[in-house]
Amino acid sequence: MGIRKSIKYFLPIILMAILLISCKESKGEADKTGSWSQINQTIERDEKWQKIVSGSPFKLGERYVKGSWYTGKDDEKEDYYGIEYGTYPSLDGSTVAVPMAMEFARQHLDLSDDDAKDFVFFNTTHQSYENLIYSRPNSGGMIRSTTTFLDENQPVDLIIATEPSQEELTLAKDNNVELLTEPVCYDAFVFITHKENPVDSLSVEEIQKIYSGEITNWKEVGGDNAKIISYQREENSGSQTAMKNLVMKGIPMLPPETTKVSIGMGALIDAVAEYKNSRNSIGYTYKYYIDTLYKNENIKILNIEGISPSPDNMRNSTYPFSTCYYGVIRKSDKDNTGGRFLQWMISEEGQKCIAQAGYITLK
Repeated sequence: MGIRKSIKYFLPIILMAILLISCKESKGEADKTGSWSQINQTIERDEKWQKIVSGSPFKLGERYVKGSWYTGKDDEKEDYYGIEYGTYPSLDGSTVAVPMAMEFARQHLDLSDDDAKDFVFFNTTHQSYENLIYSRPNSGGMIRSTTTFLDENQPVDLIIATEPSQEELTLAKDNNVELLTEPVCYDAFVFITHKENPVDSLSVEEIQKIYSGEITNWKEVGGDNAKIISYQREENSGSQTAMKNLVMKGIPMLPPETTKVSIGMGALIDAVAEYKNSRNSIGYTYKYYIDTLYKNENIKILNIEGISPSPDNMRNSTYPFSTCYYGVIRKSDKDNTGGRFLQWMISEEGQKCIAQAGYITLK
């Protein structure tokens, strides 16, 4: 066997061994990749948590021995396992939806918090849309306590994500895939600045002018005489799509070379809060994200038109940038696992589970 063929043959085995060793040593800590790299808070059920679902039709399938590996003690071996998805959907999605998917795993599969952290592996918004459109698997999940890996060949059935970008819609069309999107809960798209910035509210027009380059100094909106440092996200991130569709509405944004582009929502929040001249910075994100998943005590949320992003203001759309998270499936799968689970998500029982995870429900 040649060197190149040997590497090709043994590399997957080596990578699997590394992952398995990591599983044993990390004691339940989720791998800090994908969406987990953008979360700095612990996600656990609170003291008032309740079991809502009983007799769930959504269950994992058969568990089987996938292989064995050396434990490092003499010649001792230990089995590791694979498990089929069965009637439970293969999920992917945006970072903001990770706690929702964890709650689903607790309710339907009776997973512990530690196992749910590893079971839910989301690739962030754009990658999850690509996985759904191309019918690709999301093979990052596992049940660590039993060294059980999810079926690596099962295509993604459903994603929980922010709205698709125009590029993602075009990608679906080019691949003859029609997406079915269903709102599952509310959130607010919010603008943040440093807590010491004297400005507490901006108008929609002022936001648009800041991000189109027409307003460049905080004194133009009632603040200090200081240059506005505006941060935006990379193309096709969920927040960048919302910024274009919900806020700018066709108004061209500052080009990347004249503004600061942050790769990752957590990085944007830290930049607004911590970097040099951060008091003069502005950025955007989702309220649930900074309330639950990535906290920083040095930022504050700006009101828009004097209106706060409260739950009631989201539901009745009084807050100007109220938005939703969506369950998204391939329309051809409407009657299959993904479609059935999506219908459960918007049912009364599904909405109770979503509420328990801390989201603003539809009803």
